[in-house]
Amino acid sequence: MATTRNTRPIRIGSLTIGGDAPMMVQSMAATRTQDVAATRRQLEILTSAGADLVRIAVDSAADVAALAAVIEGFSVPLSIDLQENYALAKDVAPFVQKLRYNPGHLHHHERNKSVEDKVRWIADVAQANDCALRIGCNAGSLAPDYKQRFGDDHTAALVAQAVDHCAFLDKIDFRDYCVSIKDSDPRLVIEANKKFSAERPDVPIHLGVTEAGMPPDGVIKTRIAFEQLISQGIGDTLRVSLTVPFEDKGQEIVVGRQILADIAAGRFRSVPKGFFDGLNIIACPSCSRVENERFIELAQEVKEATKIAAEHDLTIAVMGCRVNGPGETDDADLGLWCGPKTVNLKRGTETVGTYSYDEVVEALMGELKVLID
Repeated sequence: MATTRNTRPIRIGSLTIGGDAPMMVQSMAATRTQDVAATRRQLEILTSAGADLVRIAVDSAADVAALAAVIEGFSVPLSIDLQENYALAKDVAPFVQKLRYNPGHLHHHERNKSVEDKVRWIADVAQANDCALRIGCNAGSLAPDYKQRFGDDHTAALVAQAVDHCAFLDKIDFRDYCVSIKDSDPRLVIEANKKFSAERPDVPIHLGVTEAGMPPDGVIKTRIAFEQLISQGIGDTLRVSLTVPFEDKGQEIVVGRQILADIAAGRFRSVPKGFFDGLNIIACPSCSRVENERFIELAQEVKEATKIAAEHDLTIAVMGCRVNGPGETDDADLGLWCGPKTVNLKRGTETVGTYSYDEVVEALMGELKVLID
């Protein structure tokens, strides 16, 4: 059912994506990278489920030190998520086949350097180590200048940011790169990726609905975006992002392959009536940025407790880390972002308070009842 894709092929180790290569299904290790045993278990689960590529996050010297032990004995191609510390690229590139950086985070460090210079440095490191790159754009972490230029038009801002970073790499003749443009709302994911594909039909695209949340809603949100885009020839690799226990992360691969099989066979699922009406709970997939596994239980507790607001058009975001959590809860009516021992409760962009994991649901419900009233 999917139409022919027109992107150029790029190489990620032994893999090829783009062109007429099969769609690649990938996922991300949910554990902290420096927990070697737990992260190796994630690799086992994901490779056993059939992952074509696995992404691991690195954000500290401790993560870098653990990486060699984590990947020993695994042959699946690996991508490193550089998080906010792009300078770690030179330390991790020799171990992996792909580097992912977020354009929205490059302004944090070495402010005396231009963003273009930082991208050029990352590309030089990638080229020296035979790595591909992913330009990973998220609606919740736009670079400040794009926020200023485009205001509330997140779609235009995301597409412009992606196009500009492609131009940075084209300028230095670096070709082994792909782009991802993600949001928790599948409708924005569809709109942004269609616009980007129209501007840069040559660039391979990685698809995903970030913070899709818990099944079954998380699967439905993802399916909506993937069916609309892949059937139009947009997308070369994908990830299904679900909030599930660590031992169940293989579900992301299974669901991804099922969606691809259904699209290929012309089996499209209708969106349940009223799916976008009423309470919307956004929850990020557990990943190595999460500093307390209690986050997964918390997301389930929030889903259960907030059923009283099912008919109200409100958004509650439950985010598992302090890297993306503060920014990606700004657009929610109520937001939780989790630290190692406490959870921050927000109402829009305003912080209401900081609570223990055991206390925060009660505080959230107090705020929710005020909004309902």
